[in-house]
This record gives sequence, C-alpha cells and structure tokens, in this order.
Amino acid sequence: MAELKENEDDIPKLSADTLAVLGDFYSERAQDEKRFEDLKAQMEQQQCETPLSMNMFSEDWNASQFWYSDDTATLLARQLIDGATTDTKIAIVSAPSAFIQVKNQLASASEVPQITLLEFDQRFDVFREFVHYDFQSPTKLPGDLKGKFDRVLCDPPFLSTDCQTKAALTVRWLSKKNALKPQESSSRWILCTGERMEELIHKLYPGIRTTTFRPRHAQDRLSNDFRCYANFESEIWKMG
Repeated sequence: MAELKENEDDIPKLSADTLAVLGDFYSERAQDEKRFEDLKAQMEQQQCETPLSMNMFSEDWNASQFWYSDDTATLLARQLIDGATTDTKIAIVSAPSAFIQVKNQLASASEVPQITLLEFDQRFDVFREFVHYDFQSPTKLPGDLKGKFDRVLCDPPFLSTDCQTKAALTVRWLSKKNALKPQESSSRWILCTGERMEELIHKLYPGIRTTTFRPRHAQDRLSNDFRCYANFESEIWKMG
C-alpha cells in the first residue's frame, strides 16, 4: 500500500487555477458547438437569424484559421458590396469571416449582389453560397464560375510562395477579363496576407498595390504583420 501511495504522489496534479481555465475552455467550446448546431438547423429550415457571428465557427489553428476582428471583417465587407447591384458577382476566397459580415450587411439591403464563398472548411456548407475550394487544385471549380466575378477578396491560408501563387491562379481564373485588354482583369481585387509576401503579390497580380489599411485578427491572435493589397482606391485606404 505504501508503494501505491508513493506512485500516486508522483502523478502530476493540475492547480485549481489551471482546472478553472480548462473548465472555461471546454464550456466555451460546448457553447460554440451548440451555436453552430442551432445555425445549421436554422439554415435547413431557411430561417436564419441575423446577425451571424464567427463565434459559431471555432478556429482550427492547425489549418491556419485565424478569423478577422469584427471591425476588419466589416470594413472589408463594405468594400466588397459598396455600389453593388443585383447583377454584381462577388467571390470571397478563404476569408469566411468577411463572408459572414457580407451576409450581415446584406440582410436588410434592397439590392443583393450574387455572393460565392470558396472555402476548404466543410462546416460552411450550411450556406447556399458555399463552394468547396482547395488551393492545391486552384482551378478545380465549377466551370460556370470562370471569368464571372466583378469583385474578388482573397486571403490565402498560408504564407508560402506555393500557396500564394496557386491562390493567385484562382483569383485570376474567377475574374472578369478586360474587354479592351484580354490579358488584364477588369475585376476589383482585395488581397489580405502577410507583409513579407508583398513583393510576390505585386508580381502575381498586375495593377495591385499595397494599401494603408492594416487588417487585424480576432484578439490579435496572429503575430504576423498583415497587409491589405488592392487594385482600386477606397475611402478607407490610400494606395502605396
């Protein structure tokens, strides 16, 4: 019995504070899962309540999921839908938090543009706008999406040359062509990615420039210095 007692003493024990933190973590995760299941049920009944929230979708850091702050997502959403009509086609690539804010912004709009979310995470298939997208197969997408979009927002999931190059192939494939210069795009582009990708971004997207707008992530969880790149002027940024 003495030996058993000694072995029990060797087992690591968590402090009360650590146990409390773990309890809060699991409680919050359970609430997020419930919110997602509630959303799924509402979407199945076509009775979605607004506003939507990214709290319904927990981040998977192993999949490089870092949601924008609400302020950043809202500002990007407004840039996408500003001046849009029912004929405007907007693609959102690997930026679901911006998509959620687009949905919120359009909830009471009189003119609703055509939105498509291209995203790897299958949880977002609860939305009818969802199209499954894997950057490893940049143009393996429904053929009717090619060259159709007036505005494209993209946030490539990884800060690597391979991922950025393949994401650029997707953006260019989705974008409308300039009728007078077929080798160029007539679409509005917004790219959000790391500052260290700047030189590559300028090479991959003709006409794109670094803006003064600095995207932020929820609770500043991402330490990388982020930048916003665009090929058009905006009231919220200046072109570098």
